[in-house]
Order: sequence, then structure tokens, then C-alpha cells
Amino acid sequence: MYLYDALDKEFLADRSAEFRGQVARRLAGELSEDQFKPLRLMNGLYLQLHAYMLRVAIPYGSLNAVQARRLADIARCYDKDYGHFTTRQNIQFNWIKLADAPDILDQLAEVDLHAIQTSGNCIRNVTADPYAGATAEEVDDPRVWSEVIRQWSTLHPEFSFLPRKFKIAITAAPKDRTAARVHDIGLVARRDRDGSLGFEVIVGGGQGRTPYVGPTIKEHLPASRLLSYLQAVLRVYNRHGRRDNIYKARIKILVAALGAEEFARQVEEEWGRIDAAKADLPDTELARIRGAFATTPFEILPATSAVFEANRASDPAFARFVRNNVKPHKKSGYAIVEVSLKAIGQTPGDATADQLDLAADLAERYSLNDLRVTHAQNLVLPHVKLDDLPVVHAALQKAGLATANIDLASDIIACPGLDYCALANARAIPVAQHIAAKFADADYAEKVGELKIKISGCINACGHHHVAHIGVLGVDKKGEEFYQLSLGGSGAEDASIAQILGPALPADKVAEAVDTLVDKYLSVREGDERFLDTFRRVGMAPFKEAVYADAH
Repeated sequence: MYLYDALDKEFLADRSAEFRGQVARRLAGELSEDQFKPLRLMNGLYLQLHAYMLRVAIPYGSLNAVQARRLADIARCYDKDYGHFTTRQNIQFNWIKLADAPDILDQLAEVDLHAIQTSGNCIRNVTADPYAGATAEEVDDPRVWSEVIRQWSTLHPEFSFLPRKFKIAITAAPKDRTAARVHDIGLVARRDRDGSLGFEVIVGGGQGRTPYVGPTIKEHLPASRLLSYLQAVLRVYNRHGRRDNIYKARIKILVAALGAEEFARQVEEEWGRIDAAKADLPDTELARIRGAFATTPFEILPATSAVFEANRASDPAFARFVRNNVKPHKKSGYAIVEVSLKAIGQTPGDATADQLDLAADLAERYSLNDLRVTHAQNLVLPHVKLDDLPVVHAALQKAGLATANIDLASDIIACPGLDYCALANARAIPVAQHIAAKFADADYAEKVGELKIKISGCINACGHHHVAHIGVLGVDKKGEEFYQLSLGGSGAEDASIAQILGPALPADKVAEAVDTLVDKYLSVREGDERFLDTFRRVGMAPFKEAVYADAH
């Protein structure tokens, strides 16, 4: 992973010292909450329903063992013994005392972590494929380009006060594990026929109250021109983006209003004015950053492992774990292991301090000191030897981290909802837990197959309900929590926005309705069709009839 140099470390220490002074002034009453708010948000500190929440950036979702252990320490010392991983590969601590925030930032800075640009109208934490550097599908390592953008955009004076927050995702594989098409900018790396590396540039996707799948405005941007082109996109947004209406300020609204073709034309025009020699990254600098990612010390291993095969044949639980949580690796004798943070009854995305410590230990001992966070609120050990898989699985089992449900119905994405978030209208966590309980039978869950259920506690869509196979949105109806179901969304390479099923349901009817939807799906499924594919084939009518039949 990318290692910070002395300048990076000094910058983080200085930033933390600056915030310590601001907190002291707030605690002494020298700053009002209104005066302090923009200062704390620039350091990732929110004031939520019950306490301050600190959002820590995990650039491109990549951690080493030391960093993961530090997050565990913070969870143990400053929170209630856990952290919450979000759909932007960040981690949030929900029970922070204001007086402790500077100490936490100091401790983060010691291990090259921070909370800069996890809030505010700036370019947020750049997210990337959590399988980066491990999957054979990718044409290049997206972490390299994520790091390039991170360094370019952090505290960039031209983009520090955009009309609204700005989110970028990068993938370099045909399988999109980043939800690139519902980001402000999604970048998909591809090689041209001559082998040259470039990016498909998708602009104006997003969720929230006005969801859009972003249109492609450039099919193949030469990789060497990435920064100047991004600069042109952001300048057009900065020039025309709405600042008078927060609900119309995201770039998706601008792209939709202008039309993708006209937006792209203006970007090309602006791009033509930019001095490429000054704006784009020199080859030497790209080589320096790439070099930091090129040192993964893989061993030369046989493609098969007798230990692995023997355990898979003799241990049904291990075999199930392999079927659902273990993915192919680009290197012979290795595997990618997804660690579910969605055990039945658990809050989706939460990890205890002890679980974080265990993940750190496993990463250090069995995954070349590499741990990833996924946008689906799970963890990844990207480089595990097949020989070591049984041992890793046993350790995960002992810690309650071996749930074999990746991409199955109980692998639910959910925002914190009304249990924590000041913006939410309804709770998301208990709804997720009730639905997951319906799929506690692992055989049944596997029979249902891939089913992506996502839950948001409000229209801001932090739980990505718009791009769920089954989406659940919490709404407030005269002080009561109701939930609107939607079907047919996808945040993957076949991205689509879900369609509303019908009238919102009370909380105690949601899990039952999901059960009914799955029963209908199983009754009309053809072959191994996914829920999403069945929905796309048969449409909304049979599902709507099944859920609302009693209302007729």
C-alpha cells in the first residue's frame, strides 16, 4: 500500500494540532456552535442524535495491520467498543466526546490515517475496487489512480468549496464492485486495442432524492490526461452548479439539466484551455506512486492445495464459506477472502474492537499485511494462500466473522438510520436484522442465491436503496415509521434505478413483504436466474400482486 512520506506525516500532525486549538476554543466558549461547525466538519466530526460522530477516511478502502489495530484501539477507548463501516469505505465512530477528538486525530495521524475531506463540499474519500491488486479481472491497479486523485484533490484550493459534496469511484475490472455509475464521477479503466490504458468517464450519477445512473461522457480518456480532464469536469460543475438550492446542487442535476452531450461539450471546451503540461501528472511522479503498490511479495505456489481440498471435502461449513466468501486470485495458490460483517442479528457494517484486532492479525499473518473495506460494508483479506484458508476460516469462526453470506439475502447494506443519524426519518438497523433473520437458514439463503437488499433511513440514500434488487426506504408518516419498497435496482456494471413497488408498509410488515417477494421470485424463476434478472423479465406486476393481494 502507499506509504506516507515525511511531508505527508508533518501535514497530518499540523492539521491535528490546528484542530486541537479549535476544539479548545469551542470548549472554552470562545467559539459558538455555528462558528465551530464548519471547522469540525472539515475534520470529519459530525454532531448526531446522541453524540459526536467521527468519520475516518480509508482511502480506496485499504488498511494495513497497524492501522486496523489503531482503529480497534479507538473503538475500545473512545467509542462503545465498535466502529461502523460505511458504503464509502469509511469507518465511523458514533460515541465520540468532543474533548477526545484531537487525541483521536493525533492517534490516527501516527498511522497515516485522518478524517480530512470526509465531510464538506469537496472531493470526498476516493473509493476503489476492494479486490484491487488481487483480481485477475483488472487491467490495472485502481489504487494507483485513486492515490493520484487523493493527492491531487486533498485541500485543492479550486475545489474546496464546490456546490456540494463530490464523490469519485474507480474500478479497473468488468465486474463493478464500486457502484461507479451512481457516483458524481465513475472511472472504469480499460485498455484500448493498442494496449493503451484509458478510462471510461461517467459523470452525473447519484442517489438521494433524485437518483440517476450516470451517463458516459468520454469512452476512452488516455490515462496520462486524467487530472486535466477531471479538472475540466469540476470547473464546469463549479461554474454552473446550483448553490442556491441544496437539493439541486449535485453535479447529477447539472448534467441532467444540460444533457450529457452538452455537458461533455463544455468539458471538452474547458479541457482545451487547460495547460496539460502543468495539470497532468508527470510520468516520474506516476512511477513513484505506482512503485509504492508494486511490492506485494507473492510466493510462487502450485494452483491446487491438498490441505484446502481435504478441508473442503470434510467440513461442510468450510465448503459453504468457500462457495460464498472466497474468490479467485490472480496469483496461483492464493485466494481473495471476503469477511462478512453481516452475521444474523448483527448491525450491518459494525465490527467490534476485538474483531478489528483479529482482522489485523489475520491480515498481517496470512494476507501480506493487507486488509480492505468494501462499499457493501464488509472486509476483505485479499491475498490468502489456499493452504492457509482452513486456519483463517477457523479463526473467523471463533470471532463470529465466518458468516457465509456474501451477496446473499442477509448480506444487507444498511445506514445507521434513526438509531444514530440526525437526518434519518426511520430506523434501518432493526429492519435489516428482521429481514436477515428470515434468511438465517443457510441452505435456504443459498437456494435464493444472489439477492442484494439495501436499506436507507431517509431519502439521502446512504444505504443505497435505489440500486438494490430489493430496496427499503424509511419514511415518516405523521410521526410513524413506514417503509417504501422498491425493486429492480443495481449498483453494479448493469446499473439501474429501482422502481417503487407500492404504498409504504409499517415496520412490522417489511420482513414479511420481503419474504413474500422472494417466494414469488422462486415460483417464477427460470433456471439459475438471479432475482434481478427475473424481475427484469417478468416486471413489477406479479411482485406487486403478491405483496398487496390482501389490500384488494
